Amino acid sequence: STVYCDPQGNVHTLSLEEHNFGYRQSFFKDHPELLILKSVFRLSEGDKAEIKEKMADLARRRRESQPLDKPSAGSTFKRPEGHFAGKLIQDSNLKGFTIGGAQVSEKHAGFVINTGNATCADVLALVEHIKDTVYGNFGVELHREVKILGEE
Repeated sequence: STVYCDPQGNVHTLSLEEHNFGYRQSFFKDHPELLILKSVFRLSEGDKAEIKEKMADLARRRRESQPLDKPSAGSTFKRPEGHFAGKLIQDSNLKGFTIGGAQVSEKHAGFVINTGNATCADVLALVEHIKDTVYGNFGVELHREVKILGEE
């Protein structure tokens, strides 16, 4: 369960079911105005060696498939239902496409990277270009995974 405070200062308790946990989803993601005061988790025991092996495998796959050597905000777009954003961007021939210092990663098209001198305007312009191009090619609307601070 979780104890949280609303903007008016009222304290509430949320049951496990009410957390609405899912892939990149939770009650608190939908309510960023709430302040978590306390949360209790119940975990099940696992095999330590098996867990370590799984962690190492996931880290290796991430290093091989993601542009971790360049600055980025991580995966730029949410996965559209029935598609993969990176594949749609790649199939739109946008790998390596650059606006200013912002570039669609050659390693994974789902990442916008900073080649060294990208401005916020470069990144936002590239994100809009990607969205427009993918929509024009496939009729699929991409939504940003990354949050822009100061944006409502």
